[in-house]
Amino acid sequence: MRELRVEELCLVAGGREKTCTETTAFNDYAGITDTGAFGRDLVNIYEGLVAATSHIIERVANAL
Repeated sequence: MRELRVEELCLVAGGREKTCTETTAFNDYAGITDTGAFGRDLVNIYEGLVAATSHIIERVANAL
C-alpha cells in the first residue's frame, strides 16, 4: 500500500473535486482545534497532580 499524494487527497475527502486547495480544517471541539496537544496537556496535568499528591503523602508520612 502506498501513501496518497497531495493531489489525491481531495478525491478521497471531497469525492468529486479535481483540485485540492490548502484550507484550514474546521474540526473544532468546543474551541479546541488541536486535540493532540490538548490530550498531552491533560496527561501533563494528571501527572503533575499525581506528583503533588505523592509529595504531600510523603511529607505527612515523614512528619508522623
